[in-house]
Amino acid sequence: MPSHHGLPDGIFSLLDTDLYKLTMQCAILKYLPDIHVTYAFTNRNPDMRLSRAAYHWIEDQVNKLGNIMLSPEELRFLKNTCAYFNDSYLRFLSSFRLQPSKQVKVTFKILKDTGSADDVGDIHLDIEGLWLHTILYETYLLALTSEAYFRFCDKDWNHDLQEQKAYNKGIKLMEHGCNFSEFGTRRRRDYHTHDLVMRGLTRAADTASERGWKGKLSGTSNVYFAMKYDVPPVGTVAHEWFMGIASVTNDYKHANETALRYWVGCFGEGVLGIALTDTFGTPAFLKAFNKSMPTTAEAEIDTCSTQLPSAPRPAVAPSSEVVDTKSSASNAVPIGIANGVKPRSYAQTFTGVRQDSGNPLEFVKMMRDFYDSEDIKEKKTIVFSDSLNVELCLEYMQAAEEAGFIPTFGVGTFLTNDFTHVSNGKKSVPLNIVIKISSASGRPSIKISDNVGKNTGDSETVNKVKQTLGYVEKQWAAGDEKTRWGKEGQEATTASEQA
Repeated sequence: MPSHHGLPDGIFSLLDTDLYKLTMQCAILKYLPDIHVTYAFTNRNPDMRLSRAAYHWIEDQVNKLGNIMLSPEELRFLKNTCAYFNDSYLRFLSSFRLQPSKQVKVTFKILKDTGSADDVGDIHLDIEGLWLHTILYETYLLALTSEAYFRFCDKDWNHDLQEQKAYNKGIKLMEHGCNFSEFGTRRRRDYHTHDLVMRGLTRAADTASERGWKGKLSGTSNVYFAMKYDVPPVGTVAHEWFMGIASVTNDYKHANETALRYWVGCFGEGVLGIALTDTFGTPAFLKAFNKSMPTTAEAEIDTCSTQLPSAPRPAVAPSSEVVDTKSSASNAVPIGIANGVKPRSYAQTFTGVRQDSGNPLEFVKMMRDFYDSEDIKEKKTIVFSDSLNVELCLEYMQAAEEAGFIPTFGVGTFLTNDFTHVSNGKKSVPLNIVIKISSASGRPSIKISDNVGKNTGDSETVNKVKQTLGYVEKQWAAGDEKTRWGKEGQEATTASEQA
């Protein structure tokens, strides 16, 4: 096990998280500040259990989360870098404090109790409170759980060559013209690994620039490391946004469109414009994506009262009216046609889409067919972000470019948790762990995705929503959640082999 002496312990910055947690919190502050939610933790590799020592470390680190606050330097960074954050949100965030003693419960179910610190069992993380106040926990708790496992359970590894591995991967991607971002916060091995990876990637980006390559490092989803390494923070929105709004409205037929409308109402047209398509299956999303988009003012009218006890009406009524959720149906405000010009659709306005489940090559074809059917000629972006490595990035880049898209990639666990065992050189597999919103306003929150293996949440609700939306079940062999980053003990590539 590597020495951790002198390195930061756990989470020490509020910005050591993914950008989309902050953008969603900004929108929640504006529209849904009083919504109560719960979150659930899942270990998709149940045979990779944590020890009693790991559990106690996680407990201690969770308690310490209550001590972190936004620093003046971090506030200046957000003001100067993230123009889409309004003043109200920045004021809120500057005084925001987590309250883990009230919001997080960490429990440990031991398998066989011998009294040893090495006794293993199942960890349970339960989060509950206002959505506004609890949304940031997911990334912190996942990163802490992963670090605990590799600090106390799988200790047969070290940090040797991590910076060089990241450099070699970055070089291979960029010399082939690939644009990518680092997306590895949630399942990183530890903070120090993440730091080494960013050091290697930025060094590779400098090399690529010197050599005039088209490929580039577009940024990182981690806001703290974006600030530290002077690269753009990148990200838009997560499944959580769609899942929560569907639960609050209790209207899955219109949930995608409602979520898009709220997003435009908060950030404006063309801002943070990569749409996540697969929360309830991409086909259902595309039915909303081709709808006429309201002006920002119209979106404001429609996004004011989801926090009220009664569920709001659909964002867009069948008659193409914008519904003011504060008013009766008779007071609906028509979108209308300004100056004889039909309003642009969400699909026209958004820069592109993110692919996060299912077969990426089928997704490329589906999106090409969709944009062609909508007569959209503008070149759109596809962000690929599901279990990527160098070879897959290059394969999907070729397919996307041949279909007329601009491809870019969010590469996560492959960068920040790619290790081998010191004793035998075999693969040391990352923990496949997730935390998802599990309820909002007292109703279950679920995710269907484009692959049955990524269904999340109450099974009864999942089945009902599938029936409501006419969801067609899909399976993708390469999307096996249990082996997505390899198998424990398999042969591993070396840093030189990845060059």
